[in-house]
Amino acid sequence: MTSLADLADVGRDARRGGYSRHGFDRVELELREWFTAEATARGLDVRADRNGNLWAWWGRPGPGAVVTGSHLDSVPGGGAFDGPLGVVSALQAVDLLRARGFRPARPLAVAVFVEEEGGRFGVACLGTRLMTGAITPERAAALVDADGVSFGDAARAAGFDPSAMGRDDAALASIGAFVELHVEQGRGLTAPVGVASSILAHGRWRFTFTGEGNHAGATPVQDRRDPVLPASATVLAARAAARGGARATVGRIVPNPGGANVIASSVDLWLDARASDDATTRAVVAEVVAAAERAAADEGCEVRVTEESYGDTVHFDAGLRDELSAVLGGVPALPTGAGHDAGVLAGHVPTAMLFVRNPTGVSHAPEEFAEDADCAAGVVALAAALEHLAG
Repeated sequence: MTSLADLADVGRDARRGGYSRHGFDRVELELREWFTAEATARGLDVRADRNGNLWAWWGRPGPGAVVTGSHLDSVPGGGAFDGPLGVVSALQAVDLLRARGFRPARPLAVAVFVEEEGGRFGVACLGTRLMTGAITPERAAALVDADGVSFGDAARAAGFDPSAMGRDDAALASIGAFVELHVEQGRGLTAPVGVASSILAHGRWRFTFTGEGNHAGATPVQDRRDPVLPASATVLAARAAARGGARATVGRIVPNPGGANVIASSVDLWLDARASDDATTRAVVAEVVAAAERAAADEGCEVRVTEESYGDTVHFDAGLRDELSAVLGGVPALPTGAGHDAGVLAGHVPTAMLFVRNPTGVSHAPEEFAEDADCAAGVVALAAALEHLAG
C-alpha cells in the first residue's frame, strides 16, 4: 500500500535536516515519476498540463470534475508531511473507495501542483498561479534560482514549453470542486481532522541593500557603507511590526560576496508578511519598508524593495465547507496562516481544505509530525468527501 514511507529517502537534506525538494529539480522529478507510476498502477490516466502540473484521472476528464491533491516540493529543509501527505492520502482515498466498490458518477482526479513552496524560484504556488493567470508566463520564465537557472530553462529541461504556459481556462472549467488535504501547520486543531475556513492575507518581498564592498581590516568604521547594518535593522523592524496577530518574518539573508573578512557590497533579504486582511498586511510591510529606508540612509546605502508574490485573504467556499463538515460529522473549522494551492484556486472554483492534526504545531521544519492514526483519519475523511461530491 502506498504510504509516506515510500518517500522517506527521497530528497533528504544532510546539511539542514529534513527534506529539500524543489520544482523541476532532480528530486522533485523523481517524485513526479513515483506519482505517475503509483497512479498508473491504479489504472488512472496521468496527464501533465502545459504549466507542469500533473493530473491523474479516474474516469474521462470533463466538466464538473472533483479534484483533490497537493504538492510534492518542500521548503529548504522541510518536513515529511507538508505537501506529500495530501498526495499520498489522495491515492489512499482512491484505494479505499475502490475497496468499497465505489464508482464516481463525476470525473475524479488527483492533482500534483509544481513549485508550491517557492523554495527554488521564489514565488509560491507557481503551478496554480500560472494556471489561474495570477502570474504571467513571461515573469515566471524569468525567475531564477540560487544557481542562476531560470524557471523557463528548468521547465524546458523537464519537457515543458515555457512559451506555452499561462492561464488555462480549460483546466479551470473542468474543476467542479477542489479539496486539498494538508497537515495543519499550527496547533489550532485539537480534533484529528478539521476543515479550513480562511487563509491570512500574505506575501513575500525582496529587499536589496546596496553599499560599498571593502576590506574588513583596512576600512575604518566611519568610512564604511555596510549594507549588512540596514539589513539587520530591517530584521528587527519586522519583529516590531508584527503586532495584533500579524506575522512578519525574515528567513533568508544573502550577503554578497559573503566573505568573512569582507564588507558586503550588497545584501538581499526576504520578508514574509501575513495578517488577517489586506490593509493590515500592507500596513505591516509599509512599516518595515520605512524602517529599512531610514536605516539604509543612515548608513549611506540604498535599498530597493520588490513584491515577489501576494495573495489577499482567502475565504473558502462557505457552502462547500459546511457541506463537508456535516458529511464528516461536524468537524471543526479553523483559519490558517499558511498559503496553499487551494487558496489560489479558491478565487476561481469551489474549494475546500481538510486538515490533519499536528500535535506539536511545528511545520516547515524537520520536526513536522502527525500521528499515524490521525493521518489514517484524514484518508477516511477525504474518501468520504470525494464519495459525497463525486457520487
